[in-house]
Amino acid sequence: MQLIDRLEQLVSSGTRLPLSSRTIIDEQEFLDIIDQLRVTVPEEIKQARRMSQERERVIMQAEEEADKIINAARERASLMLSENELIRRAQEETQQIIAEARRQAEEIRQGADLYALDVLGNLENELTKLLATVRKGRATLDRSLHRTPENSGHPTE
Repeated sequence: MQLIDRLEQLVSSGTRLPLSSRTIIDEQEFLDIIDQLRVTVPEEIKQARRMSQERERVIMQAEEEADKIINAARERASLMLSENELIRRAQEETQQIIAEARRQAEEIRQGADLYALDVLGNLENELTKLLATVRKGRATLDRSLHRTPENSGHPTE
């Protein structure tokens, strides 16, 4: 920019030709500035290119790092989803096992109740028979106790 400013100053400070838009400048000074531009501009262009390439390299590196982070996050999310799926399946299976155990327990309870009812029914029948036998025995004893001596050969009815 300094060299361009010097060129502008050179033109501004040059001698104007009367009745024209032309200016006389020092040719050697003008060529010196042009030579300096030729030397300076390519170096600055090289620096700009290097900076641009470095910027591109940093951007690519950042994008690669971002891709790695995104992929790691996706893998983690996938792993967490599969872990959640395993947990969900285990919970479902646990619920099924519990439901089956409850069903079997209820079945066993009903079977035990039916068995107890049957045993109690049989016991009732046996007790009814035994009670009938006891009553019959008591009645016989009662008749024999109430016999009068004159009826000792025959039971009272």
